[in-house]
Formats: sequence, C-alpha cells, structure tokens
Amino acid sequence: MPRYTYKQQLKIFGALTVLIMAEEEENAERARNMKARKIWSRNWLKRRTEGSQYKNLVQELALEDENGYRNWMRLDRRQFHEVLELIRPAISRQDTNMRAAVSAEERLAITLRHLATGESQQSLSYQFRVSQPLISMIIPSVCTAIYEALQPDYMRVPTTQDEWRHVAAEFHRQWNYPNCLGACDGKRILVAKPANSGSSFYDYKGHCSVILMALVDAEYKFLYVDVGTNGRVSDGGVWDKCTLKAALENNDLKVPPPEKLPFSHRITPFVIVADDAFPLKQWIMKPYPGKDLPMNKLIHNYRLSRARRVSENAFGILVSRFQIFRQPIRTTPERVEKIALATTVLHNYLRGSSQQTYTPPELLDREDIDNRRMVAGQWHNHEGNALGNVHAQGRRPTQAAMNVRDTFSEYFNNEGKVPWQEDMVYMH
Repeated sequence: MPRYTYKQQLKIFGALTVLIMAEEEENAERARNMKARKIWSRNWLKRRTEGSQYKNLVQELALEDENGYRNWMRLDRRQFHEVLELIRPAISRQDTNMRAAVSAEERLAITLRHLATGESQQSLSYQFRVSQPLISMIIPSVCTAIYEALQPDYMRVPTTQDEWRHVAAEFHRQWNYPNCLGACDGKRILVAKPANSGSSFYDYKGHCSVILMALVDAEYKFLYVDVGTNGRVSDGGVWDKCTLKAALENNDLKVPPPEKLPFSHRITPFVIVADDAFPLKQWIMKPYPGKDLPMNKLIHNYRLSRARRVSENAFGILVSRFQIFRQPIRTTPERVEKIALATTVLHNYLRGSSQQTYTPPELLDREDIDNRRMVAGQWHNHEGNALGNVHAQGRRPTQAAMNVRDTFSEYFNNEGKVPWQEDMVYMH
C-alpha cells in the first residue's frame, strides 16, 4: 500500500467528495425525470377531452344512431341519463390543480362498456384515454353505485303476503304453476384464480369460480341474488349458505300459509321450483328423479320444468346482454360480486323500461303449443357462456316433502291439467 502525505490525503478526500456529490445529484436528477415521465410522459392521456370515444363516437351515436348507442352500452340515451342522475353524487370527483377529473358521464360509460362487452381494462384505457389503474378503481365504484341506486325499486324480495300472492298469481297465469313463489337456480361465475387463495375457489370441474344464487319471478326478473360463495363449497352447501334459505325457514319474509290450489280442494304450501341441485323440501319442489317414469310423474316434471324455465332464461339473457360473463372475469372475487349485483339490477331495470328492445320475444325460450314443440331462444346461440351449472347432489327428502310433490302431481293430472301437456311430454 502506498503511503500518502497529509496534503495528498486531503486532495484525495476532496476529489472523492466532489465525485460523490456529483453522483448523488445525478441520481436525484434521474429520479426526478423518472417520476416526471411516470406521471406526464403519456401525453395522449391529457387529450382525453377531445380524443376519447366518449367525446367522439358516443356523441355521434347519440345524435345519429339510437340503436347503435343502445348496443354500445346496453342503455339508450334516456336510460343512461336517468341512471347517471341517480348515481352522480356517488361517483363524481373534484378537479385538482394537476389535472381534470374523469367526469361522472365518462365513468358510467366506461363501466357500462366493460359490462356489455367484457373488454379488458387496458383496451378501455386506450379507448377512453384514461389510465388503466384509474379504470380499475372506477369500475367497482360505479357498479356499487348502480346497485345501491337501483336495488330499492328494481330488485326487492317481497315482504308481505299480498306481494307474494301477486308473484304466485303471475306464475299461475303465465306458466300454469300455482302457489309458486319463484324459480331458484345457482350458477358458477368463472373467475381468474385469486392471489394466495390456494384451492379455495376451485370447483368440481377444476375451474376457479364464485357462485351466483338467484330467485326469479314469472317476468324473468331477479327477486333475490346472493353472490360470492367460493367454488370449493360443496354444491349441497350452496343453498345452506344462502341467506334466502334462513329467511324462508324463519318466515322472515311473511310467506302466506298453505292455500287451496285453483279450482281444487287440494291444499299445498307456497313453493319455490328448482332443479336437482336443490333439496326437496315442503317449500322447494324439484322433479321426480329417474328414468322410465309413469305418465303422471312425467307430466309433473314437465309442468315444473316449464315454470323453472324462467330462471334458465334470466341467466341466459344476462350473459347475452352483459358479455362480461362470457369468459372468466379477471379481477378479485369482491369485485366480481359488485359486477354481478350491478348487472342483475340493470337486467331488472331494462326488463321494466325497455322490454321489447332488451328482451325481444325471439331471445327467449317459448313453446309452440299448436305444433307441440319447444322453440329455443336466441340466447342459446351465444358461445363462451362462463356461467356454469351447479352440480346436483342427492339428499334424502322427508316424507312430508314427497307428499307435497305428490299433491302437485295429482293436481296437474286432474283438475289442474292443461290440454297440451301430454303431447309436450312426448316431445320432451
């Protein structure tokens, strides 16, 4: 090691100090530049007010193409502004000194486009000139606002005997199934595997999913939805975890007591119609199981499936109109829940305010009674349906539940029969 004099050591120390200070200044300048680039380098984002699809294409559609506007975001202009005014206070943000906030109109348009098409957040970022991280915050907040604003008027479980009797009367009038409170069904929404979730969300088919349980009325509207149960839960446990089950068992919903079936002395409880994924209860009717059934049981199964078809169609409409469900949803389960709630309440809103354009007759399953055949609705033609069925699980029913099913069967084969039922059974 060379030995330096004191003056030489001072010179070396001074030179090192200058180098260190220069390097520190260079690092600070680099950090400032990187931060500036991170915030401001994408100049195309700053041209949102004149270059986004909302400011151009959507406004052109609003003026020139009403059907195109509705197809683009599933709501027409009147509906868009009606929903906007309901949720504006919840989704509006203030401008800052740094930049103008994304308007409430743009936030709603971004969310509706995402729900209608399932487009990725990155794709929406380029279309609307809004950063992808901001879009990831906009969509769940707007979905929550939509549900909270529309749910009180457009998706409410009946809570009085008269309201339940009205639901049952519509099922009897439209679907020839009396004393029916609704059709219940469960679907699995496919999702991307959540981080650090292990196998919690894997269902019996090996897909990651959360479960959407719904009660549907005779008009294809959702009376009740429960979403969020992870896919690993056994199929028999889905109904057990459903809040509707507890409410019905405790009679919190004021369901009417058993009543006579129309034009009959037979008395049955008010029931929900369902498929094999549900247990047979005194207030849940499902088909007779097995093959080579006698005619009276086949007729019962036909009449039950005819009423239960409303829930299958409601889910089919949901997927065909909100194509976010046509592939696994790539977000957290909590946000999937918000998306499901927003789309189901929008479905009810649109069924009420624009039934002919939202669900034209050809979209729905229908029976050609004259020719004794079933005509499948156009919703069956939509490929990529990511709503999977809930797998059936056998449970031994009580004798009381089987007696109620037998009573309905006897009624459908006698005083409650319809002229075409035997021909439709043969067609099935």
